Amino acid sequence: MKKYPINIFEIIIVNYVITSLLAFFIFRVDLAQISAAMPLGIITALGILLPTIFVVQFYSIKYAGLIKTDIAQRLSLLIPILAAIFIFNETLNTLRYLALGVGLISVYFILNKGNTTQNTASNTSTFYLLGTFLGFGVIDICFKKLALYSAISYTQSLFYVFATALILSLFAYTIGKRKNIFKINKRNLACGIFIGGLNFVNIIFYMKAHQHFSSNPTIVFAGMNFGVIFLGTLLGYTLFKEKLNRKNIIGLLLAALAITLLVISLN
Repeated sequence: MKKYPINIFEIIIVNYVITSLLAFFIFRVDLAQISAAMPLGIITALGILLPTIFVVQFYSIKYAGLIKTDIAQRLSLLIPILAAIFIFNETLNTLRYLALGVGLISVYFILNKGNTTQNTASNTSTFYLLGTFLGFGVIDICFKKLALYSAISYTQSLFYVFATALILSLFAYTIGKRKNIFKINKRNLACGIFIGGLNFVNIIFYMKAHQHFSSNPTIVFAGMNFGVIFLGTLLGYTLFKEKLNRKNIIGLLLAALAITLLVISLN
């Protein structure tokens, strides 16, 4: 997207239009069933955090670069891992500690760009990097809590999360930017639809994983992060012809080992 002029705010809004519609029709949401039992705190928090982290990540890439932003996002894994231990009372066995250690080392090797030199991050880039780190970590915890909430199904809750994100995004854009959303650029519309579809599928599988591994949240937190890095780097090499140095290849092997250890630790 760096090659074309895009409006991140329009893309975010279209994205949440798509996710809201998909959630509403696929999960057959009954608006008459709204009750006091809904986890309004978590829904509101996610409705604010999700569009906000899109913007923060966008500006983090703009000011700090893709490499540093990727590192900040993946290191956010530490926040939900700590939550798994201290909030969700998960006891980690030796294999999982080993998998986490190997996985974090793999992040360093995979994101290593050889002799690439970068300027010291400014206060602005540091702010957005820290926001990326904290934002993704807190969002992971919120989705975990939403997946385990029993008073209302997570599929119903997800619709309200997406709808809240959409309403707040629309309000912020039309009031803050004073723009007419109905004059949206065709490129932004296409990007928003594409990202919305991916976003919806991603979150659905993430929630299902948390339900399936309800007593082992570390598996989901770590597996997702290491898996994304592993597959992302692999696709970058095969599909986009990005170069891999020796350290990147070592990192790929270590990430594969970390995922293998996580799977073995389930038995």
